[in-house]
Amino acid sequence: MRRRHWTFCITISTLIGAAAGGAAAGPDIPPHPDEIVFPPLAFEPPKAADFRHTLSSGVPVYLAPSHEFPLINVVFSFKGADDLDGPQETGLAASTGAMIRRGGTTSILAEDLDEELDFLAAIASTSSRGTRSVATLNCLASNFDRSFTLFLQMLRSPGFQADRLAIYKQQVIEQLKQRNDHAASILSREWRSLLYGDNHFEAAQPTASSIESITEDGLRSMHRRIFHPGNLIVAVTGDFDPPRMLKRLEKGLAGWEAAAAVPDPPAPRATFVPGVYHVEKDIPQGRVSIGLRSIRRDHPDYFALIMANRILGGGGFTSRIVRRVRSDEGLAYSARSTFRPRVHYPGEFQASFQSKNRTVALAAKIIFQEIRRIRSEHVGTEELATAAGALIETFPRRFESKAGMLRLFVDDELTGRDPAFWQTYRNHVRAVTSDDIMRVAKKYLVPEEMAFLVVGRWDEIAAGDLEGRAQMSEFFGGSVTHLPLRDPLTLEPIE
Repeated sequence: MRRRHWTFCITISTLIGAAAGGAAAGPDIPPHPDEIVFPPLAFEPPKAADFRHTLSSGVPVYLAPSHEFPLINVVFSFKGADDLDGPQETGLAASTGAMIRRGGTTSILAEDLDEELDFLAAIASTSSRGTRSVATLNCLASNFDRSFTLFLQMLRSPGFQADRLAIYKQQVIEQLKQRNDHAASILSREWRSLLYGDNHFEAAQPTASSIESITEDGLRSMHRRIFHPGNLIVAVTGDFDPPRMLKRLEKGLAGWEAAAAVPDPPAPRATFVPGVYHVEKDIPQGRVSIGLRSIRRDHPDYFALIMANRILGGGGFTSRIVRRVRSDEGLAYSARSTFRPRVHYPGEFQASFQSKNRTVALAAKIIFQEIRRIRSEHVGTEELATAAGALIETFPRRFESKAGMLRLFVDDELTGRDPAFWQTYRNHVRAVTSDDIMRVAKKYLVPEEMAFLVVGRWDEIAAGDLEGRAQMSEFFGGSVTHLPLRDPLTLEPIE
């Protein structure tokens, strides 16, 4: 045994030595890993047109087969969701999306549908949120036909089973009761209200009474508006043959009557009012949002603004707000800025953080300092290159999965984006200059036009930090609007 062991060790040592000697002698292998030179990554984004098909009914279909796993994933995307709720029916679209899956079909009880989908190892889901309703099916390729048949029955003829609807409404109301439990949910609710107004769907929230008033007739009415072929784009990935899949889709959608497509969502009508706003909550750390309305997605200044935001607070540890507020001062674990344009109306710019009540003012002061600095000082060459490099080098990740790629194409078609957008994306990023960033910062990031919303203990927040570096009286002339905490079920002010 001992002789064999030594023989094995000598053999391995000999092989390693030979490999090392060969590596040193090889003309193409550098002597140190630091000297390895990698060729530049050559990546061209795929074009949506190469994956797009059209059914005889006019329904667009995107297909991207892959045979790594014996699975098929189908996504039906419909335009319209919360934006279709009436003034007294907030939550109806979301409830419709939830109940299509939960409520069985007109011919199959919900319990039986659940059991058969489980037996087939098929996962079906439906949801309606924001401006989009989505139905998905993930199943084995071997039983796709039966799984897809059940999926279409669920979509075309939902049962909205009464007992399941009652349970769903109880669950939602229980969730509503918790809306004031966390400062984050209060901040989010009041921030959307400031930006868009309570009557706009972006800020509108269900109440106990609006949920309780949902009926089967209301669900069926909303279903007819959203879930039909005239409002549909299909995407399929997985283990399938494209011609056969197109035939199966033709067969499945045959006879499904198309109605008018859902119109674009309405723009907010409320006036955005800058200033300091506060909601009282007994918590040790204040939560803060600072920002204002911004631009639409297809605005010419889009690329300059995404670069400005990345440098300011959207680039992680390389961004200014994170470095100053978190790394240098240690005032917040999370501090950042986000730029969220909307398609049909202006979106928002928002800086946000969470800090001890006594240091809220100091962290906010630093953020305003950085906003003013990016408006008044040119961004350096290295900082500009870092921001551009991050956007360009992570660009291929948008297409790293076929499901994600098709999701991108479907979203672009539903929102009318320029088909050449992704082909020219990196060139637009590279074209952004320091002058461009200063110009858009001066135009769109105006501190005096921002709202400053904080949730926390006002007596501590107003006093500022113990070293006296900042107090809330420094912002907007010391004026503050104290917003009442709202009842979680009625959203009426709590006296």
